[in-house]
Amino acid sequence: MLDKLSKKLGGIIKKIISSKRLDESTINEILNDFKKALLEADVDFKLANEITKEIKEELLKEKMPPGLTAREYLTKLIYDKLVEILGKEKFSLIGKKKIMLVGLFGSGKTTTSGKLAKYLQKRGLKVLLVGLDYHRPAAPQQLKQIAESIGVDCLTDEKSKDTFKVAKRSLELSKKYDSIIYDTAGRDALDEELAQELEKLGKIINPDEVLLVIPADIGKVAGKQASEFHKLVKITGVIITKLDGTAKAGGALAACSVTGAKIKFIGVGEKPDDLEEYDPKRFVSRLLGFGDLEALLQKVKESGLKEEKLKKVTEGDLTLEDFLEQLKAIQKMGSLSSIMKLIPGFGMALPEDLVKMQEGKLAKYKAIIQSMTPEERINPDIINTSRIKRIAKGSGTSEQDVRELLSSYKKMKKLVKMFSRSRDRNLMKMLQRFGGKLPFSF
Repeated sequence: MLDKLSKKLGGIIKKIISSKRLDESTINEILNDFKKALLEADVDFKLANEITKEIKEELLKEKMPPGLTAREYLTKLIYDKLVEILGKEKFSLIGKKKIMLVGLFGSGKTTTSGKLAKYLQKRGLKVLLVGLDYHRPAAPQQLKQIAESIGVDCLTDEKSKDTFKVAKRSLELSKKYDSIIYDTAGRDALDEELAQELEKLGKIINPDEVLLVIPADIGKVAGKQASEFHKLVKITGVIITKLDGTAKAGGALAACSVTGAKIKFIGVGEKPDDLEEYDPKRFVSRLLGFGDLEALLQKVKESGLKEEKLKKVTEGDLTLEDFLEQLKAIQKMGSLSSIMKLIPGFGMALPEDLVKMQEGKLAKYKAIIQSMTPEERINPDIINTSRIKRIAKGSGTSEQDVRELLSSYKKMKKLVKMFSRSRDRNLMKMLQRFGGKLPFSF
């Protein structure tokens, strides 16, 4: 998520760590880069200026906390300011019975309804999806398809198309479910008709949560949208969608937070599992390249991947045979690059070809590894030209595909060994100081 911003922020952290001296000139250069990164992510100009000014003032005037070097203190200030503008707190939905999603047309409400249902289902709750959008053609059918794909119940009425009748019917069924998610209609603009419909639905349903769904690609306009919806329907939180594919996501996150809207979830992809609780501290940790072990361990738990195998990955001892054994579980967790970015330090140094390794390639790599002998999986160094030809033929792939797999595998091993051996001493020292978890916990 936010790869461009993350890359720039990771570069700034690297510059801080590698600086021989943090004099005023170096600090100005670093903070200039920081401000540019925020502006390119569509963060408001005035806000970006205020943040960099405050960091400089605190760094030059305030006494450093005991035990921190100047580099660590500057990193902490950047981390703290990012957390401050991107939300501060984490909020939970567990235990909330009725959840109503609202938003403008095209914001992704229906898809998000399914993702939220999946999120609650994975936590042991019985969920009902309710379709209340009879303005957009095929919206009820789309919701039904999503419900079937994730294995939850769905209530719609395509014959009468009576929004309020369906809402009342859902309340009669409420005792059978732990959570009910309502997918409401949207418009191109927040007009009086939409406001009246949502207000009436609110009175019928009496929801525990009213969540505004906003796409990240609208940037800082998200703040205005959040304010307008809150005035009309008293939203209790925000879900930011499409966070994986836009340069304006930073603006959307910052704008919502500045207006006081509570961001509760973020959509980070197209799959049903691609919805995450929004935790600003963990989110910023990932942006800066410090990883997110909590998210990693949650993915491990959900996928069935054995933690000892994950340890082998992080220590650089993973063989192709291990890789094949755990490939199915890894695919459930997402791309290899997204997993590696959750490991502290790796987000700063992933090679481009590893970042681009997607599921399609993983399926191809699986076939290649299966065509290798046990000896080749354990010791890939013995694979020569003739073996590559045999493996390619046996897997139905090209020789180039086999070479690409071996190259990516070697780069990954080299990368993890570099970190496990602490070659980048300053980075490793900083990560170890903060327990390899969030960079700052005080």
